[in-house]
Amino acid sequence: MGITTVRVTLVNPQNDRRRVDTDMVVDSGAIYSVVPAATLGEIGVEPRRTETFHLADGRRIRRKMGEVRFELQGREGVSKVIFGLRGDSSLLGMITLESLALSLDPLRRTLHPLKLMIA
Repeated sequence: MGITTVRVTLVNPQNDRRRVDTDMVVDSGAIYSVVPAATLGEIGVEPRRTETFHLADGRRIRRKMGEVRFELQGREGVSKVIFGLRGDSSLLGMITLESLALSLDPLRRTLHPLKLMIA
């Protein structure tokens, strides 16, 4: 399997003039997106709560969370984000992709619009 990296614009939902472009790895196994805390601080995003997360090796870690507006491929959506610490990868998770109405083609490793349905 390859790695899919995309250029994303992160915007402070309270002040859309505060924004930054960054590269993120699309991670189909990640629920939430992870952005370095320093990058979030640069655009004035503040944590709203702290959560406990379970790692694949069984360890538990605590990380701060907030909300960011993501802009990608002409789409935008607000999503929860984990404030990454040193050593954490910058990841674009599935909840964020869904808020952008995008999905990852696992074979071609490209993003495509979701087929939106009301059933």
